[in-house]
Amino acid sequence: MAEVRDDPDADEPDDAVETRDRPVDEAGHGQRLDRVLVTLAPEFSRTHLQSLVARGVVRLDGVVVRVPARRLRLGQRLSVDLVPTDESLAFRPQPMALKVLHEDAHLLVIDKPAGLVVHPAPGNWSGTLLNGLLARDPAAALLPRAGIVHRLDKDTSGLMVVGKTLEAVTALVRAIAQRRVQRRYLAIAHGELAWHRQSIEAPVGRDPVSRLRMAVVGSGKPARTDVERVAVRAGYSAVRCALHTGRTHQIRVHMAWRGHPLVADSLYGGRPGLGMERQALHAAQLVLPHPCGGPDLAIECAPPADFAAAWDLLVTR
Repeated sequence: MAEVRDDPDADEPDDAVETRDRPVDEAGHGQRLDRVLVTLAPEFSRTHLQSLVARGVVRLDGVVVRVPARRLRLGQRLSVDLVPTDESLAFRPQPMALKVLHEDAHLLVIDKPAGLVVHPAPGNWSGTLLNGLLARDPAAALLPRAGIVHRLDKDTSGLMVVGKTLEAVTALVRAIAQRRVQRRYLAIAHGELAWHRQSIEAPVGRDPVSRLRMAVVGSGKPARTDVERVAVRAGYSAVRCALHTGRTHQIRVHMAWRGHPLVADSLYGGRPGLGMERQALHAAQLVLPHPCGGPDLAIECAPPADFAAAWDLLVTR
């Protein structure tokens, strides 16, 4: 297993923040604070400068001011700390511990912990797997998405493959599109499944009511999930799932659509239970052709403690 230092602030230089200040002149007298800030830092949008006001890094005569509409007076000293935008952190290296289960010159396979966001997005511009990959290998900056070729939801744990070269990334993306990469999951659902095996084929697309959710909709993309019941007990079902397609939230959507939302998956109607406070889904097995001619890979990883304890309550008793 390879690791990097768990020091998320190590990449921040001491001089990362520039401060600009000047007295309010006649042109600025009586003007709104945010309008005058644009003249002080014209390379930034007014919206971003308003966010700096809200963050408490704008001062008048040394006193923090948080009202963008504040009217200025001649002679006041205006200063602003030009702290980086959240978006600017998206592609910065940020060292973090990564559990690597396999690595060669072309790829690595990691065991992603629950709670780790894979790729930067609004609300999660830093501290993502992408940031960690950039810190682990500077060459990842030359690759699309630092070599990430597929994703797991934030609160889903388990296996992910990452390319280390452009050749590998291209081959992995092609293999996933051609459905030559097998991904198998363990999940715990509400309700006791009446069937032993079933293939759920239903198109998945954006929920027309809530943009945060996906749903089974006629306009969605084709999606197929094979589900095998492992055990049922006390109103819960332990299942194995195999993906034939990789739509966003696919297993979660398909199981909820069949009336069996995953335990603790609040987005799709799952309540906490069996000690699980996050969605009960773990990517347990990954089988794929090596992208650069090596032997095929078949890698498994055990679930983390919270999932393992809930699974054992159903399967071993």
